[in-house]
Amino acid sequence: VAAFSDITALKNHAKELDRAANYDDLTGLPNRQLLEERLRTACGHADRQGHSLSICYLDLDNFKSLNDFHGHEAGNHALRTIGERLSRTVRSGDTVARIGGDEFVLLLQSEHCETTYQRILAAVGEPVPITEDTNLTLTASLGITLYPDDHTDAEALIRHADQAMYAAKEKGRNQFQVFDPGQHASRRLRRERLTEISQALENNEFVLHFQPQVRMADCAVVGFEALIRWQHPEKGLIPPGQFLPVVENSHLEIPMGQWVLKEAIHQMNLWREASQNLAVCININSAHLMDPSFEAYLKRYLQSHPEVCPSQITLEVLESTALEDTKRAGNVLTRCRELGVQVALDDFGTGFSSLTYLRTLPVDVIKIDKSFVMSMLASDSDRAIVESVIFMAQRFNHTVLAEGVETMEHGRALREMGCNQVQGFGIARPMPASEVLPWLANWTAVSGNAAGQEWSDGPGETPSAPSQRRH
Repeated sequence: VAAFSDITALKNHAKELDRAANYDDLTGLPNRQLLEERLRTACGHADRQGHSLSICYLDLDNFKSLNDFHGHEAGNHALRTIGERLSRTVRSGDTVARIGGDEFVLLLQSEHCETTYQRILAAVGEPVPITEDTNLTLTASLGITLYPDDHTDAEALIRHADQAMYAAKEKGRNQFQVFDPGQHASRRLRRERLTEISQALENNEFVLHFQPQVRMADCAVVGFEALIRWQHPEKGLIPPGQFLPVVENSHLEIPMGQWVLKEAIHQMNLWREASQNLAVCININSAHLMDPSFEAYLKRYLQSHPEVCPSQITLEVLESTALEDTKRAGNVLTRCRELGVQVALDDFGTGFSSLTYLRTLPVDVIKIDKSFVMSMLASDSDRAIVESVIFMAQRFNHTVLAEGVETMEHGRALREMGCNQVQGFGIARPMPASEVLPWLANWTAVSGNAAGQEWSDGPGETPSAPSQRRH
């Protein structure tokens, strides 16, 4: 009897070790190790029997933000629920594995089938109850590679499905994308760039530069726009045009937006401690604005920084973002304004038909796109657009700010049109935070004479006193 008990205990212990080595603790699903073992076996069978496999890499969209907002217990419940649903969605001979975080891989013993992929996404999209009165709605991006079309080893198949998943995210999330070997090199390069950018975020390599915004009536500085730069340890200062397109529609889009928001408010507090209460405009991209946790995150951060006046913060939203879903964007912006912050519609004029939305969109400032301002002196049509935007916006009591002011001629023309505020290289290029207060003191010293006179009187050059103006 004792020997039999010992054998039973050994068998139970072996089962426990096997489960720990091959199964995920949270969901009970196979882990990466068991998945790769089953995938190698399935590829061998597929080669011998002449049938195909679908390897599907599933990643939950924006799960980190939802997890941070609702808590890890709710997040774990959601992961278990999704795992159970996926297991019910596939056939008995298929495998659903959780390989880490919010990532699942499905090994399907079948050929390419769009209906199956849509059924998988629909299973994820069903509401997940996390409390008696709260449901969590999730979406997923699904990347697929097909064996033997993609004839490689198990690790590479999973990696290729992962790359296809990122391609699905780039296309807008909540959809699937099939791996294309021909695009493999470019996607690999983008993944490498994203990894580098992610490490840069962790290493605090990003900085904010600030570009002043000036009131036309008296040349007073009314605020600064916060603009992100990458202070690369080897390549030096990298402009946003070289990394923001890579971040767009990626998993880094919201974390980077959150960093900009936090850093800008932190800098406002540093200036306040130096007896300068400066207003700051912060760019908010579409994914960040439409993220379900955005308003709560903004509210919590404002509450944790009571020394910063919310009315000195302006959230800048692209016109194209507002027009993607006018009703939803309007609701989000309304709730943000209820927190005390202001809202600016950026790059206005690129969707000129949107003038009709000026009456309904909850915004305080209209920023005219710099492309119209820079060419309005040479183009009658662009000048007409600028004049029309100023006229319409002011009829709805919106402040108008013109971007792209590079010369005194631009400034005088805008003043004649009744534009309220201006911004551009003709005033100052974006500058590091350490240079803002010296620049501001210099500008204030001359704004009452040279700058104001040249913008209101006859021809002349841009005032040269502020040292950043031509640099």
